[in-house]
Amino acid sequence: MSKVTKDSIITLPNPHLRQRSKKVGIINDDIKKIIDDMELAVIDWDKSRAHEVTVALAAVQIDSLLRLVIVRDDFDHGTPAKYTALINPEIMKYEGEIEYDYEGCLSIRSVYGYVPRHSKIRVKALDLDGKEIRFNATGFLSRVIQHEVDHTNGKLFVDHIKHTEDAFYKLTSKGDLVELDYEKDIKNSRILW
Repeated sequence: MSKVTKDSIITLPNPHLRQRSKKVGIINDDIKKIIDDMELAVIDWDKSRAHEVTVALAAVQIDSLLRLVIVRDDFDHGTPAKYTALINPEIMKYEGEIEYDYEGCLSIRSVYGYVPRHSKIRVKALDLDGKEIRFNATGFLSRVIQHEVDHTNGKLFVDHIKHTEDAFYKLTSKGDLVELDYEKDIKNSRILW
């Protein structure tokens, strides 16, 4: 079997990214192997990017249609990456204000968006031992978890801003975001839609 790398991450227009992932029934060695593979993929991807940090990944992004998510414990690019697995994550309640911020996605090449998300959520999931965990997430962590739970439901950040002409960007080689031409680059994209 080949080693999982950043090249294992699927991108649009792969139709699996638009499918709802299945709930995990039993947390066995196969599930733990998928989680390990997810970590290997994001760590490898992270090494290849000077201006970005990988903060999370859903299993569908390595082409495994299971409700599995990993979230980086520390969002600082300079620290060694460690991840927490969330199995069957659910957002139980959306709270707080709607806040806009920039988002990118390893499964959407070269497009970033200015996306609305709730500033606070209540989350329920299972940990690697199968124990139920519940927690509140605020700010950036709230945004990250909403993004990843969307993946488990076959939804991508671009779906939140599909008709917002000034919400799409690309990252320059210097690490700056510049607005994309909605009519030319986004509206009728065969890759995004």
